[in-house]
Amino acid sequence: MPMNWRDYIVSTPDILRGKPRIQGTRIPVSLILGYLASEYSYKSILQEFPDLSQEHILACLNYARDLASFETIAS
Repeated sequence: MPMNWRDYIVSTPDILRGKPRIQGTRIPVSLILGYLASEYSYKSILQEFPDLSQEHILACLNYARDLASFETIAS
Protein backbone atom coordinates (compact mmCIF):
# COMPACT_ATOMS: atom_id res chain seq x y z
CA MET A 1 0.00 0.00 0.00
CA PRO A 2 1.45 3.39 -0.99
CA MET A 3 2.35 5.81 1.76
CA ASN A 4 0.06 8.78 2.28
CA TRP A 5 2.35 11.75 2.90
CA ARG A 6 -0.60 13.62 4.45
CA ASP A 7 -0.20 11.39 7.51
CA TYR A 8 3.26 12.92 8.11
CA ILE A 9 3.29 16.41 6.59
CA VAL A 10 1.23 19.37 7.73
CA SER A 11 0.99 23.06 7.02
CA THR A 12 -0.43 25.54 9.51
CA PRO A 13 -0.21 29.32 9.25
CA ASP A 14 1.03 29.72 12.82
CA ILE A 15 4.18 27.59 12.39
CA LEU A 16 6.91 28.39 9.84
CA ARG A 17 4.49 30.80 8.13
CA GLY A 18 2.56 27.87 6.70
CA LYS A 19 5.47 26.10 5.04
CA PRO A 20 4.93 22.34 4.81
CA ARG A 21 6.69 20.63 7.72
CA ILE A 22 7.02 17.26 9.38
CA GLN A 23 4.07 16.86 11.75
CA GLY A 24 5.01 17.44 15.39
CA THR A 25 8.21 19.29 14.46
CA ARG A 26 9.39 22.58 13.05
CA ILE A 27 11.41 20.80 10.35
CA PRO A 28 10.34 22.01 6.90
CA VAL A 29 9.93 19.52 4.08
CA SER A 30 12.13 21.74 1.91
CA LEU A 31 15.04 21.24 4.32
CA ILE A 32 14.80 17.46 4.07
CA LEU A 33 14.50 17.62 0.28
CA GLY A 34 17.55 19.90 0.21
CA TYR A 35 19.56 17.35 2.16
CA LEU A 36 18.48 14.62 -0.25
CA ALA A 37 19.35 16.80 -3.25
CA SER A 38 22.80 17.31 -1.71
CA GLU A 39 23.22 13.52 -1.71
CA TYR A 40 22.93 13.01 2.05
CA SER A 41 21.97 9.45 2.91
CA TYR A 42 18.88 8.59 4.92
CA LYS A 43 21.22 7.54 7.71
CA SER A 44 22.99 10.92 7.72
CA ILE A 45 19.69 12.81 7.78
CA LEU A 46 18.37 10.67 10.63
CA GLN A 47 21.57 11.32 12.60
CA GLU A 48 21.22 15.06 12.01
CA PHE A 49 17.53 15.04 12.98
CA PRO A 50 16.95 12.32 15.60
CA ASP A 51 13.23 13.21 15.83
CA LEU A 52 12.72 11.97 12.27
CA SER A 53 12.13 8.47 10.99
CA GLN A 54 12.63 6.89 7.59
CA GLU A 55 8.88 7.26 7.03
CA HIS A 56 9.22 11.03 7.40
CA ILE A 57 11.87 11.12 4.68
CA LEU A 58 9.76 8.94 2.40
CA ALA A 59 6.77 11.21 3.05
CA CYS A 60 8.85 14.19 1.88
CA LEU A 61 9.72 12.37 -1.32
CA ASN A 62 6.10 11.39 -1.92
CA TYR A 63 5.02 14.98 -1.26
CA ALA A 64 7.53 16.23 -3.86
CA ARG A 65 6.40 13.56 -6.34
CA ASP A 66 2.79 14.65 -5.98
CA LEU A 67 3.74 18.29 -6.53
CA ALA A 68 5.80 17.39 -9.60
CA SER A 69 3.01 15.33 -11.15
CA PHE A 70 0.48 18.18 -11.03
CA GLU A 71 -1.13 18.52 -14.44
CA THR A 72 -2.97 21.48 -15.89
CA ILE A 73 -5.79 21.24 -18.36
CA ALA A 74 -4.81 22.72 -21.69
CA SER A 75 -7.16 25.35 -23.03
